[in-house]
Amino acid sequence: MQAFELIYEGVKMKLRSLLGVRLRAQNTRRGERGYSLLEVLIVLTIIALVAALVGPRLIAQLDRSKVTAARVQIRTLGASLEAMRIDIGRYPSTEEGLALLVRAPAQGRSVSTWQGPYLDSDVPADPWGGAYAYEAPDGDFLRPTIISLGADGEEGGAGLAADIRYGDPP
Repeated sequence: MQAFELIYEGVKMKLRSLLGVRLRAQNTRRGERGYSLLEVLIVLTIIALVAALVGPRLIAQLDRSKVTAARVQIRTLGASLEAMRIDIGRYPSTEEGLALLVRAPAQGRSVSTWQGPYLDSDVPADPWGGAYAYEAPDGDFLRPTIISLGADGEEGGAGLAADIRYGDPP
């Protein structure tokens, strides 16, 4: 705090000499202390500089945390699919999709063995608000594929906009 006050006083003295302005410490009307417009502008400039330096780093961290959240959600969905496969003996078809984790199948032999729901609530959206895509496995001993299209909402992409996948690609 003391270092900030020294810097502030130094900037204030320099501005006085450059602008030829005399800053008053007291308001002469009522004898109250107050801040001049120049002092307020200096403080606002310092705050803007700090925000300009720190802001981009915080935004970048937010984007990375969304990627991490998507990976965690996809792993959770994958674990739920595995638990359901153990109960009913198969993965959901592509048409049934991830909805089978929260609603029992309408017909077939797996209705009686379904022990769900396998999620606490509905299937979540990815951190960017999109739906997770689901593709059933193409053959025996393969896992289904769960995909988040990333920040751009389109297939492909690079960096933070890259797709996040779980399972064997079809």
